[in-house]
Amino acid sequence: MRAPPDIRAHLVEVGNNADDDIDLAETALVLAAVARPCVSRAPYRRHLQALVDEVADYAGGTGAGLERQIEALTLVIVKRYGYGVTDDFNDLDAANLMRVIDTRSGLPVVLGILFIHVSDSLGWRVSGIDFPGRFLVRLDYNGRRAIIDPFASSRVLTAHDMRDMLKALSGNHAELTPEHYREMSARAVLLRLQENIKTRLLREVRLEDALDVVETMLLFAPDASYLWRECGLLQARLDRPQEAVASLEEHLRRSSGPSARYNASILLQRLRARLN
Repeated sequence: MRAPPDIRAHLVEVGNNADDDIDLAETALVLAAVARPCVSRAPYRRHLQALVDEVADYAGGTGAGLERQIEALTLVIVKRYGYGVTDDFNDLDAANLMRVIDTRSGLPVVLGILFIHVSDSLGWRVSGIDFPGRFLVRLDYNGRRAIIDPFASSRVLTAHDMRDMLKALSGNHAELTPEHYREMSARAVLLRLQENIKTRLLREVRLEDALDVVETMLLFAPDASYLWRECGLLQARLDRPQEAVASLEEHLRRSSGPSARYNASILLQRLRARLN
């Protein structure tokens, strides 16, 4: 579904903001509204604030130590409100923050957004971790760190746990590197959220819908050159050569990788030939 004008305007504003100025949960609600444009976001904002207030009450304020932070987040989000991972990873609603709040069930990245929003609202140092195949959340306090897994009811992970997860996904040759602990900006978390939706749509060969998702992503991440390429490829598959040319030209303008530029240039030549 194509984003309505008011939502597009909001996302363009997000796209103009620095990463640190992006309100992660609010933008996730705006993205959720693309599929539910007639639904008020106000009740969902109130629920998010209730999570913040209840975690703060349990933790005893913003100065809680690391263990207390994790305990408070787990007790309120997982145990009191019953948030958990969906049984159906192909359900698009599992990547929609509104529907996840309604059902208390969603993808790990959406649950992670709840953990990040609450923690950040309380002034706790928190970030998403770009781990392969699993969205993780890291909390930092006084030089100590803990990585929790929203997929496993906010279980605290050791390096051994993460190594086992990596090998299960990538094979026994895989080993942890600093890249596996890389923090994600709010924009990157939102992109990962939307990637889940796009991937499922492509799997179902819903190309028009997948293109709508990519175009929505470009509203809040216009500098992501790979998205311009994906946009152009989808437009080409949908027999929109003029639009595809414009998107691929934008990709070339923003991209610096020689391989990506070469492949895009070849496709551009073919598309321009179709237009002539």
